[in-house]
This record gives sequence, structure tokens and C-alpha cells, in this order.
Amino acid sequence: MAPSRGALMAVTAVAAAAVTVAACDSSGTEHRNGSETSPSSSSPSASPTPSPTRSYPLSKTPRTIPAVREHTPARGPGWRPGKSSGVVIGQGDKGLADEGRLLAGELGIRYRGEVPARAGDVELALNAKDGGGPESYTLRTHDGRVTISGRAQAGVFYGTRTLKQSVRADGTMPEGEVRDRPDRPQRGLNLDIARKHYSAGWIEDRLREMADLKLNQLGLHFSDDQAFRIESDTHPEVVSPEHLTKAEVRRIVALAGRLHIEVVPEIDSPGHLGAVLRAHPDLQLLNVSGVPSKGSLDISKPGAAKLVDELLGEYTELFGGAYWHLGADEYQALMVSSPAASYPQLQRAAVKKYGAQAGIEDLATGWLNDRAAVVRPHGMKPKAWNDGLFRDSTVRADKDIEIEYWTGKEYGARPPEQYLREGFTMLNLNDEFLYYVLGQPNAFVYPTGKRIYEQWTPLVLRGTSPVPAKYSDQILGGRFAVWGDFPNAQTAAQVAEGIRMPLRATSQKLWDPGKPQLSWDGFKALAKEIDQG
Repeated sequence: MAPSRGALMAVTAVAAAAVTVAACDSSGTEHRNGSETSPSSSSPSASPTPSPTRSYPLSKTPRTIPAVREHTPARGPGWRPGKSSGVVIGQGDKGLADEGRLLAGELGIRYRGEVPARAGDVELALNAKDGGGPESYTLRTHDGRVTISGRAQAGVFYGTRTLKQSVRADGTMPEGEVRDRPDRPQRGLNLDIARKHYSAGWIEDRLREMADLKLNQLGLHFSDDQAFRIESDTHPEVVSPEHLTKAEVRRIVALAGRLHIEVVPEIDSPGHLGAVLRAHPDLQLLNVSGVPSKGSLDISKPGAAKLVDELLGEYTELFGGAYWHLGADEYQALMVSSPAASYPQLQRAAVKKYGAQAGIEDLATGWLNDRAAVVRPHGMKPKAWNDGLFRDSTVRADKDIEIEYWTGKEYGARPPEQYLREGFTMLNLNDEFLYYVLGQPNAFVYPTGKRIYEQWTPLVLRGTSPVPAKYSDQILGGRFAVWGDFPNAQTAAQVAEGIRMPLRATSQKLWDPGKPQLSWDGFKALAKEIDQG
């Protein structure tokens, strides 16, 4: 029955008839005032009394994580899955079939494909006229059905996440219209699978969790001093015993694609290459006394670039996608008091390539630019850690390299405003809020999510103070990061549980950085309801 607007009743004038007024709450439960009239209580000569029309209070905003940004309430029963409900897609919208099948399975209703919607259905549709960007969507609940539309598949998919969460939290999708969009285009989780091995199944579970939270980026740091964790055809000698096969990686990438998540692979260089260098000791960086520099590649040797570029070529083809992370942080040659004196071979190489005024910082920056040139032809945008770009180098990092800002404490690291003034775009991985470091070394403490939820925004790149709002457009988003410094400090299951609330808090603040309406305790309670719904 279509909901009325106001308490509309048409009642014939019968003196003996008692009038029943019915009202429903947002769940559709009737609350009656007055006495119910039966046919036998009416005068024999009276005309039949019309059935009373339900009147609904204005709907409440659906409860989801992240919270929807706009909801226009309306009067009506809302929508809940029923025996005759189904998920359908709009005419010509075959590209939404995956989203439709997934939603139908989650709600326990049928997927009926590209057919007209009927009462009780959920319809998914692409609509080029929908406002906003490719991740925005409109969700309308009216006349016992739901329509989710957006300019692109990603937006429609996020609308299905809103519907799923609302039904799990409250059993229903409230009447009215949701118009929703993210504040930042890059939102995600960064996972160190080099120092701690995670199974493909565990990673796939995180992808599903991320998708429900409208996160769209998974960083995979799969090479470090401790291990190299993905099967290789070009250099099988560098691969650690516990690793992901290429078939497993393809499965992960395929699932991520269906869930509208970009996988961002990372081979860190010229530092953090210890696992590779164990198989190639001739390329290990040695200081003037012949002492090895931990995890560091000697970039003065021609074989160094050849090795790394062969690996980059192999894995850019395996992963595809829009981004490649080049690392570039914590190169040990630049973390000593006198780099040129400690590593004269690097200083000579810098002068030979870039001139008499050049130093090791220039050589390292040139290395970063050269590796960026390797990944660009594969259609991938290069990323690097902020401490891999140097203030005083003559050679400047290419401006299209996205900077992932994690610290102001390491050598080479600068306040974020300096990078922003130079015109770089940045991603926020502030180590004081967004780092979950196994074993809690170096004063790191496992974040609960509360500080993220209450104090952090994408503008808080370093410490606790935001950068000026004028730089907001250059800050593309952020990722919550898990690092495996002491890999046995927690099991994979403990990691999953430990990051559960911090990941939800990060999701909320990347979708809408404003002060949340719920308290932290209320937010935790809602997360529990959704997870158990």
C-alpha cells in the first residue's frame, strides 16, 4: 500500500461508527488509537467504512559505516527483503551484473537480471545524469522498492554497501533518498606481506571487509629485508619459501577488481632489498671499510638497475592497475653523518652522471626517477615514500610521483607543507595515527581507532596538527598501514581483529572528515550491530 502524506482518512458520516486511526513506526509496526471497529458494530443501514490509511513518521537516516553524507527523510515503511524480493539491473546495464549477484546473495533474495523492477525489488542502474563523481550514488526508497543509481559502477556498488549495512543494522532501509559521495578519492589499507606472510584467503577476507567500508585501495608491500613474497619467473632465486603464487595474486587482483579496489604493489628500492640481495651479494652496498649496508643496493653498479627493472617489468604485468609504489625510503647510504666519505663509489657515480656539484642525494633521486620511467609505460602512476625526496638535491623528483607521507622523523623527511608548496600530490599515512606495527617497537602503540575517529583528518599529515586547508585538494586520501616488524607478535587472526575498529575509523574520516555525529562508543556499538547483523 502506498504510504499517505499526513494522516489522510476518508470516512462516511455514520453516527454509530467508531473511527480507527492507525499509525506505524519506521519499521512498519502499527500503533492504534481508539477502538477497532468491526462490521457487526456498524449500523445495518450505514455505508461500509473505508479501511484506515497508515501514516508513517518521517524516516531516520540509515545507520552505516561510513555514515551517509546526505539523507532526505520521507514518510513510508521503508524496504526490507521479502520472499518475493529480487535484485534487477537497468536496461542496458549488464556491467552491473556482478554487483547485482553479490547483493542478492548477501540479502538472501533472487537475482533476476535485466528485467523491469516490481514491488519489493532493488534496482541497480547507471545514470549519466547523476551528479557527483564516479564513486557517488543516489539511493531512493519509495513504494516498497529501492533504486540505486550512479554515473559509474563504483558508485552503484557503494550504494549496495549502504543498503546491505542498513539492513544488517536495523532490518530495513529507511524511506527517503540518500545522496552520497566520498571526500577523498584514495582510501585504503596498506599491508606488509614481506615481513609477515599472510595467506591469499586472509587477504581476500580483508578485501571484502574493505569493500563494505567503501575503501578502494590495497597497498601490498611484498619485498623487504626479511623476505620476498611473490613467485617470480625472472628471478626465482629471490623468492622466500612462504610466498604467494602468481595464480593466487591473480585471484586477489580479480576479486579486488570486482570490489572496486585498486591493488598498489610495492618493491621498495634502493633500500629494504635484503631478501633480494641475499641471492645477489655482488650488488650489496658496502661502505669504505667493506661493511655491508643493511638492505641497501649499490646503485653505482650497472647490474643494480638491470635486476630491479626486470622485477618491475615482471610484476607490473602481473598486477596491472593504476599505481606502482617505488618505495625509496630509508636508503642507508644517506643516513650516516658523511655519505660521500662513507660511500665514495656512490659519490663518484653521482658526479659522473650529474656533474661536479652532485651528491648521493642526486644519485638516489635519479634512481627514483628512472624507476618511475619503467612503470609509466605500463599505465601505472608512480608513488614513493616522502623521505625518498630530498630538499637540497640538484636533481628533482618528477612531479607526477605521488608522495605517501608517513613521517617527519627519518633522514630526508621534511614537513608536509614543503612538498605541498612544491606542487606534489600526497597520500596520508601519518605514522602517529595510522600505523599498526607488530610488536610495538620504537614507541609505536597499537591504535584502537579512537584517536583516528576523534582527532585525525586527511589534513593531519604529520603529528597532530593539520596543514592549511588551502592544500586540501593536493591531499588525495590516506591508508591505514599494518607493518610486520616483529611478525610473530600476533597471529593473522589477531591482526584482523586488532585492525577492525581502526580500519572502520579510517573509513569514516576519509569518506567524511567532519566531526562524526556518533560518539566513539556509539560508533563501536554500530560496528558490532552491522558485523553481527
